[in-house]
Amino acid sequence: MTRLPRYGIGITALALGRAAVTTLLLVASTTCVQANADASAVCDNVASEAARRTGVPLSVLKAISLTETGRKHGGALRPWPWTVNMEGEGHWFESADEARAYVYREYKRGARSFDVGCFQINYRWHGEAFRSIEEMFDPLANALYAARLLQGLHAEKGDWGRAAGAYHSRTPEFANRYQARFERLYAGLAEASERDIPDIPDIVAVANGAGVLSAAARVNRYPLLQTGASTGLGSLVPLGNAAAPAGLFAARPAAADTERVD
Repeated sequence: MTRLPRYGIGITALALGRAAVTTLLLVASTTCVQANADASAVCDNVASEAARRTGVPLSVLKAISLTETGRKHGGALRPWPWTVNMEGEGHWFESADEARAYVYREYKRGARSFDVGCFQINYRWHGEAFRSIEEMFDPLANALYAARLLQGLHAEKGDWGRAAGAYHSRTPEFANRYQARFERLYAGLAEASERDIPDIPDIVAVANGAGVLSAAARVNRYPLLQTGASTGLGSLVPLGNAAAPAGLFAARPAAADTERVD
C-alpha cells in the first residue's frame, strides 16, 4: 500500500483552492469588462429601436446621445446610459442602480432639475410623461421619448440640426452652440459604418487615473455635460411656450432661462 505524504492532500487542496479563486477572479474580471462593454452599447441599441419605431434617422439619435452623454471608452467616444446631470454637473455611474440611488438621494434633498439616461431627459420639464424616475432611466423609454420630441422639433424647425439645437435650448445662443457640436458628431456618424463611432479628441471625459470608471461616479467637468459659462439647470425644455408641469414640478421662472448650456 502506497502511503501518501503527510501533507500531500492538504497541499493539493490548497493549490486547487488557489486555482479556483484565481479562476473566479478571472471570470469576475471578464464579466465586469463585458458588462461595461455591453453598457456602452445600450444607447446605440435603443437608438436603433427608436429610429425603427418613429422614423427619426438613426444617425440623428446617435449624435444626440453622444452629444448628451459621450465619454471616452475603448479608444472612442461612446454614449453612456447611466449618466446624470444634476443641476448643471454631470456624473457617470457604473450601473443603473448607482445612478438611480444617486438621483433618489438628491430628489429627497429637494432636487428637481436633473437629466437622466442616454438622451438626458429633464425631470423638471418632462417628468410627468413618465410613471416614475425609474421609467425615465429605462433606456428604451428614454430613447422613444427623445425621438418623439425630436420629431416635433423637426416639424417645427425644418431640419435636424436646428431641431437638435432646440432639443437643448430655446435660447438661440445656447441652441446654436449645441447645434454646432451635434452637427460635428452627426457628420462623423453619417460617414461611418453602423459599428463605428467617430473619435473626436476635443470632446473627451476627464480621466481620474487608469481604468474605465472608478468605484464612485466620475464627475464630468469638461465635456458636453458641463456648461462652459452660465450656470443653467436643464438640458431639455418644454416645446414652444408650453407651461411647466404642476404638482411636484416647480413653475418656470418668468424672466430667467433655466437651461443648461454647453
